[in-house]
This record gives sequence, C-alpha cells and structure tokens, in this order.
Amino acid sequence: QVQLVESGGGLVQAGGSMRLSCAASGSIRYIRNMGWYRYRQAPGKQRELVASITSNAITDYADSVKGRFTISIDNTKNLVYLQMNSLEPEDTAVYYCNAQGVRTISNYWGQLWGQGTQVTVSS
Repeated sequence: QVQLVESGGGLVQAGGSMRLSCAASGSIRYIRNMGWYRYRQAPGKQRELVASITSNAITDYADSVKGRFTISIDNTKNLVYLQMNSLEPEDTAVYYCNAQGVRTISNYWGQLWGQGTQVTVSS
C-alpha cells in the first residue's frame, strides 16, 4: 500500500514563507512525477495545479506562482517539497500532494492523492 503523507501548512502573514513536504510511503520502486494542487474555497474555483516535478526534475508551475514557489524532489526518499515565498492571501487554500505513475514491486497506481493540508495567508 502506498500513501502520501503531507506536512507543513498553517497560518502565515502575507509576504511570508512556508514549506510543504510530502512523503510517499510504501515499497516504491518508481514515481513518474509528483506535484501539488490546491483548492481555494471561492465560487467557481476548482482544484488547480500549483506545481509539478518529474522524476528527472522537469518542473511546471501555475502562472500565479511562478517566481514565488519552488518545487523540488528527493527521489531517494520519495519526498517532494514546495517552498512558498512571498505568500499572498490569494494563496489561501487546501494544498494536496499528488503522485502519478507510482510503481511498487507488485502494484501500479496511475494517480494518488494526499489528505490535504490547509494553508492560510492573512493580510
């Protein structure tokens, strides 16, 4: 069984920084890519990609976070980090860790999700 366990999150003032971590546990042999999505509780908002990174460190960012957020991965520990700087109240959301193409010795998962962690940025 593979699980994604998130840590970090909480309350921070606008302009501050925060780091989220996500560890994939289990007998993992390979993960194609990992990333962070967020869900902002506002009318019409859907879960959106914040940042993603492949196993060979190719990254992708939402336009709204480029230059402020940095995603990184430790393949040896199946850990992904999201460093968030210059946080804005609009970044307030539940952040979800995502893993795609997860292979263990005996199983394969196309996509897995963490339980989510709340990030609140006060103005």
